[in-house]
Amino acid sequence: MRFTGTRNYIATDDLKVAVNAAIVLQRPLLIKGEPGTGKTVLAEEIASALGAPLIAWHIKSTSKAQQGLYEYDAVSRLRDSQLGDSRVSDIGNYIRRGKLWEAFTSAVRPVLLIDEIDKADIEFPNDLLLELDRMEFHVYETGETVKAAQRPVVVITSNNEKELPDAFLRRCFFHYIAFPDHETMEKIVEVHFPGVKQELVREALKRFFEVREVPGLKKKPSTSELLDWLKLLLNEDIAPETLRERDPRKLIPPLHGALLKNEQDVHLFERLAFLNRRER
Repeated sequence: MRFTGTRNYIATDDLKVAVNAAIVLQRPLLIKGEPGTGKTVLAEEIASALGAPLIAWHIKSTSKAQQGLYEYDAVSRLRDSQLGDSRVSDIGNYIRRGKLWEAFTSAVRPVLLIDEIDKADIEFPNDLLLELDRMEFHVYETGETVKAAQRPVVVITSNNEKELPDAFLRRCFFHYIAFPDHETMEKIVEVHFPGVKQELVREALKRFFEVREVPGLKKKPSTSELLDWLKLLLNEDIAPETLRERDPRKLIPPLHGALLKNEQDVHLFERLAFLNRRER
């Protein structure tokens, strides 16, 4: 198994090295980076490149580690017992398999995505330490041990909302996806919009990176937001000259709702435009 990137995903050389190192070491690959830099998509593309099934566990603030293993539905069993259902005699009928169980018992070595692990409680990563390390867990209700027939390729993403425990970090191979530079971003745009007007892309990228560099911006626009913005520019047939214009009264880019996602950042650009008008 070796990841060399895909036609639909522009992977830098250091990212390819990180993916393949995690596969060789058989350790979870912990991916961090700004939102919108392709962390989740990376797992999908690894699965596609390796011809492996993708098993995705999207973490929420209410997620518990136990849910990834299994859940015992005691309420349903009690209800069925009151109704005289014969299934009650087999407790296995009330065990709901989680994503780790699904990955451990997959006939083909899968890619297991644990997406946005930092959304959950701080103890969540620690509660998965042994299971991810030993690739097995015990089902207390049935007495069975579920052990991975083959270690899945585990990809864990984090937006850095919370610090992850040191003991968890020690068991992972870590990679930070840096924000794409201008050249890499051009390649990403070409993948999503093959043959797009080069002059428009040039001006759009220039404005996009200018927006990201504005001091005091609360949320910098991401790669996914750039792609949305470009799609709108193409749909509205915005001319490159419109983006090239440097009128101080028009500091906010056209269709800026795709780039600026909160009122503070919009007000920041409005204030800058006001200050520029006064200086003139």
